[in-house]
Amino acid sequence: MSQLLKRTEVPAENRWKLEHMFADQQAWDNEYAELKKQLKDIAAFEGKLNAAKPILDCFTLEDDISLHIERLYVYANMRHHEDMADPAYQALSEKAKKLNVEVSEALSYITPEILSLPDKKLQELVADPLLVKYKKTLEDMLRQKPHTLSKAEEALLAQVGNLSQAPETIFGMLNNADMKFPKVKDENGKEIELTHGRYIQFLESENREVRKNAFEAMYGTYGKLRNTLAATLGANLTKNIFYSKARKYPSTLESSLYGDKIPVDVYNSLISTIHESLPLLHRYMDLRKKLLNVDELHMYDLFAPLVDEYKMDITYEEAKKTVLESLKPLGEPYGNILKEGFDGGWIDVYENEGKRSGAYQWGAFGTHPFVLLNHKDNLNSMFTLTHEMGHALHSYLSDSHQEYRDAQYTIFLAEVASTLNEALLMNYLLEKSTDPKQKMFLLTYYADQFRTTVFRQTMFAEFEKIIYDKAEKGESLTHQDLCSIYYDLNLQYHGSSMTVDKDIEMEWARIPHFYNSFYVFKYATGFSAATSFAKQILDNGEPAVDRYLGFLQSGGSDYSIEILKRAGVDMSTPQPVREAMSVFESLIEQMEELTK
Repeated sequence: MSQLLKRTEVPAENRWKLEHMFADQQAWDNEYAELKKQLKDIAAFEGKLNAAKPILDCFTLEDDISLHIERLYVYANMRHHEDMADPAYQALSEKAKKLNVEVSEALSYITPEILSLPDKKLQELVADPLLVKYKKTLEDMLRQKPHTLSKAEEALLAQVGNLSQAPETIFGMLNNADMKFPKVKDENGKEIELTHGRYIQFLESENREVRKNAFEAMYGTYGKLRNTLAATLGANLTKNIFYSKARKYPSTLESSLYGDKIPVDVYNSLISTIHESLPLLHRYMDLRKKLLNVDELHMYDLFAPLVDEYKMDITYEEAKKTVLESLKPLGEPYGNILKEGFDGGWIDVYENEGKRSGAYQWGAFGTHPFVLLNHKDNLNSMFTLTHEMGHALHSYLSDSHQEYRDAQYTIFLAEVASTLNEALLMNYLLEKSTDPKQKMFLLTYYADQFRTTVFRQTMFAEFEKIIYDKAEKGESLTHQDLCSIYYDLNLQYHGSSMTVDKDIEMEWARIPHFYNSFYVFKYATGFSAATSFAKQILDNGEPAVDRYLGFLQSGGSDYSIEILKRAGVDMSTPQPVREAMSVFESLIEQMEELTK
């Protein structure tokens, strides 16, 4: 399709069926009006939340309101994403956003009011049989109580909220608006301006000179702003340390993990287990050096293609068939729901004029999930399809087995279901592949996911831990300190067969995730948990499948770590990361075999 279709020209079978959520605009308008009325009703509970019965009635209405706003908001935005130039759905999306703010304000008194009750009273409510459905909600409130301040202090912290966004806002402006990169010559000797978006393209060039010049230009530019960037990151650390102290947490790391009830052991265990697996990464670097046929492997060689691009033309119909086949290890019931998703109007398949880019899974409780794709007939799109359907089946199974409030799973768990599907698809493709070139292409594709998602994100997580430890002890963090810590970590992670270029010491300055503290480790734990699940399913069959399906059905009914533990993946131990590393090792062995 050379010419993009207009939304109205897209065949019905390639469009999602949003009428499964609202039959028509009138149905949406009716629910909007009903919710407006309910917002008046919820106000009537204010000042009365001191006994089980009014709290039960209030929570029940709160659930109803939350579900209505979720449905209204999701539908309006998915309609908007079909064609972002359509003014009617732009307006609907804005209307839903405004209502969402109104809902947040109307419900905002509930938690503080219940938390103002004496501890003894709160404990009685947690144990009250009338509130059994809301036990976890009340336990969560009770957990948060020691870290919740007086009304006046909370109001003061809320006012500081705007100030606290300053470091991230300043970094964003510097990084995205003010920073100008020089021009770099491409493969044809043509001068092209370096940008964030083009940087990886330059690093993936087969021409080593192009890679080297882009690498030096990128970090040279950051280097010129090293004092400002160090001050900005330092201000972000100061802000987070202030909040963790104000809320009486022992450390910033603990305050970041507290909400999801993730023990600090999980964070530390990830780092120490990756340390013991660093020889594997060093072995992969040796292999990279050999395949690229270079005397020295440099940091700018890490994204260079190891094998010629292997073109795989895969139509959407073929992609669906392959995904179905590859997920057979998950059993027939899973396969049947997947088929229902493929054929039942869950998926919006191709790009059209004005459609939102990228891919996602979304939806609201009570209706099946929806998946937005912009499918191209290639390998990447097939992986995107299985990834998003992993999310979709997680949502579907969680919604069908849990009450509304317990169905929503955390970000910590979200990527497990999607990455597991990718692992099973990759395993299937590797087993089926008879062409050594294709096999090598798939192996490097997968090995690089381990390098970037597990090793690299863990190195980032370790960098954060080191700089917060120093800042909390009152030690200085000048740009020299940050560069030296970051450079030493690169030496440790990449090993002696790698020439760790001095320029890499400035990389900390361009990672936006460092402004969303202690977040990146979730990429590594999610990938490890998924790889561990996949290995158990392929090795042990039915018992492992049953545990995994139990995980998908659990939603957010318990804390993330407990849900994973019951399913056979205990992230507070080294086991899942070690299992993931054994898969990485087998990839390296297969690559070594093919290069003999």
